[in-house]
Amino acid sequence: MKLILTTDVSGLGGPGDIVEVKDGYGRNYLLPRGYAIKATKGAEREVQTIRRSQEARRIRNLDHAKEVKAQLEGLGGVPLSKKAASGSGKLFGSVTGADITSAIKAAGGPMLDKRSIELPGHIKTVGKHKFSARLHPEVTVNLELEVTAL
Repeated sequence: MKLILTTDVSGLGGPGDIVEVKDGYGRNYLLPRGYAIKATKGAEREVQTIRRSQEARRIRNLDHAKEVKAQLEGLGGVPLSKKAASGSGKLFGSVTGADITSAIKAAGGPMLDKRSIELPGHIKTVGKHKFSARLHPEVTVNLELEVTAL
């Protein structure tokens, strides 16, 4: 079965790669989870959009990772507003990697991939929390997130 990967699949490839897999693996694992789409002529156009969006967020090399680290450290704390469930400061839901990447972008930082964000656990309260972003296998930046209630 010929498929186009939409995300990184270990041992198989990255987004936009056209791969040949066994029918059962593709039909029962890759397609239902959204890791791949069937390779058709229309899907080729979709591959281009996937590659463009991945290219915008990709860290190209070690030097680029160090530049992005300097930009992130220049931000200081990252402000994030979430809806609180009560006056005690508990949030309705947890803070996710996607929330953090959009808060970094809103604060004037670079666009990151949400999978590069490493949280110490579930963030469910307002206040200051520490997290890290793995930009490159050799470059990790530790940042502080300031969660406030709406």
